[in-house]
Amino acid sequence: MPAQTDILAQLPRHGRVAIIRLRSLGDCVLSTPAISLLHHARPDLEIAVVAEDRFADVFRGNPAIAQILPPTIRAVRQFAPELCLNQHGGTRSARLTMLSGARFRAGLDIFKPAFAYNVPIPTAQEILGVDRRVHTAEHMASMMFYLGVERTWIPRAYVPAPTGRSPHAPAGAYAMIHPLAATPEKTWPAASFGDIARFLETSMQLQPVFIGGPDEDLTPFHQWRTVVGAPLPEVAQLMRDAALFIGNDSGPAHVAAAFGLPMVVLFGPSDAEIWSPWRTVGKVLRAEGPISNIAVPDVVRAAERVYGVHEAQK
Repeated sequence: MPAQTDILAQLPRHGRVAIIRLRSLGDCVLSTPAISLLHHARPDLEIAVVAEDRFADVFRGNPAIAQILPPTIRAVRQFAPELCLNQHGGTRSARLTMLSGARFRAGLDIFKPAFAYNVPIPTAQEILGVDRRVHTAEHMASMMFYLGVERTWIPRAYVPAPTGRSPHAPAGAYAMIHPLAATPEKTWPAASFGDIARFLETSMQLQPVFIGGPDEDLTPFHQWRTVVGAPLPEVAQLMRDAALFIGNDSGPAHVAAAFGLPMVVLFGPSDAEIWSPWRTVGKVLRAEGPISNIAVPDVVRAAERVYGVHEAQK
């Protein structure tokens, strides 16, 4: 394992740190354990997250985060960070890092162009001293360990949610279902989700609540409660009080995991070792071939198992 740097020790008290995490929903949610670690190690630091506006609500209300900045050079330079940490990668985030004005410009040593960074960070495997696949939450936390945070347990993700019961919630216990995904290869058939919804109603006494983004079509599930295009705080509020989550590998699954929901996540071609639920009672079902090959009875058994384990742990 490479030695930690002493970057954090070199930051002044009440210094400023800009963390670049532009998108997407799952990546943003899974960056919050690393941010919590940094805040715990140096609570005096003022931490800002640079994110696209559509993902800013992931960070808004997080007690570890002082500011949310738009992804512009002007905004980052006006913040005047001593440390700018690129957790995103790519040309745009490299440019923001390079022109941030920060004394320390950190990013993975595989990020290009290399000259944008004066603190190159090794891979998570090197930092953690492992040769296995590394979860995304571990990957981002390992960057903090390298910068000087004491190596410790990586916490659950944090997503703020409004107080009170969601106006979208039905009376009684309910299960959240997200039946869509970014690509067809990651999307379990709608008819199979319908079978699961009927099972939840009749055998587990859980009312199904289907959620979808602004451009997602939930008409195949019209006979159940559907919530389409709700802002993230409303989705988070609904997730927080749910009894179970079932869905494809997607951003909402990571929001559900942030609240410790028992969950069943269906994986097609994605790498479950990197994207599985973090720090919750969860069951990952990987498809052998097309995702439609995952059988409804297997999802039923997984739902009963994780729900039972979660209830027993209360």
